[in-house]
Amino acid sequence: MNFPPVPFTKDQLKVEAERLTGVSKQLMTPEKLKLALSCIDLTMLNPTDTVSSVAAFTNKVNSFELEFEGLPNVAAICVYPNVVSVVAENLAVEGVHAASVAGGFPSSMTFKELKVEEARLAVIHGADEIDIVLPLWAFLEGNLEYCRDEISAVKKTMGDNHLKVILESGILDDPEKIWQASLLSLEAGADFIKTSTGKMAVSATPEAAVIMCHALKYWYQITGEKRGFKPTGGISRSEEAMVYIAVVSEILGDEWLNSRLFRIGASRLANQLLSDILDRPTIHF
Repeated sequence: MNFPPVPFTKDQLKVEAERLTGVSKQLMTPEKLKLALSCIDLTMLNPTDTVSSVAAFTNKVNSFELEFEGLPNVAAICVYPNVVSVVAENLAVEGVHAASVAGGFPSSMTFKELKVEEARLAVIHGADEIDIVLPLWAFLEGNLEYCRDEISAVKKTMGDNHLKVILESGILDDPEKIWQASLLSLEAGADFIKTSTGKMAVSATPEAAVIMCHALKYWYQITGEKRGFKPTGGISRSEEAMVYIAVVSEILGDEWLNSRLFRIGASRLANQLLSDILDRPTIHF
């Protein structure tokens, strides 16, 4: 596909991001806070994670509805591939997904064959969603064909399971590159495009979200296919989550505001949302 140019200059993008940040201040309502909670991919991505700690983490999600009656549970638990089986074996809540990073996360600096195999094994071990990183080493040199082939190969090995492609938008730091990476990933089969790994100095930003959501809108207009958006990295306060809900609502429409098409990758945000919903100072999920 020949991609059209990004529909924003940097200055226009800044103005739009500031406008939507202003809109988000009106969204701090119980309903929107609950929506954000229901769209969280609860992440546990530390080199010190163990079988025991991942099992305990999963059991917290299992007991959520008993502890917080009437509130929606999270959308998914996201872990490293070697422990995704622990999530899959212990998860006892209908509708919560077992997600795994794969593909040499977070750097994506390994062989395509290993990325494909890691994704395949993660699915065999219980993952029904896979998050991979765009191979920036190829993308930044303009080797778009390699990027497209790699993403397509990973998607092919996953069957009907959902693939999220991480652009590392804070590293790209250029509207045209973020736009191009978004459309490339969608063309290659991404079910979601995701801002960041959360492992770099710059993660999700409202500016990147605006570009990515416009790419999703363009994709829908030319194909009729609704694909998802996931901001990740540094989103720890309810006010920050509302910014991304505002971006999605204004650009894509409220029909995108559900866990099928919108996720927020976070580890601390759930606690803050619960505190704000229940009006309690400190809650530890």
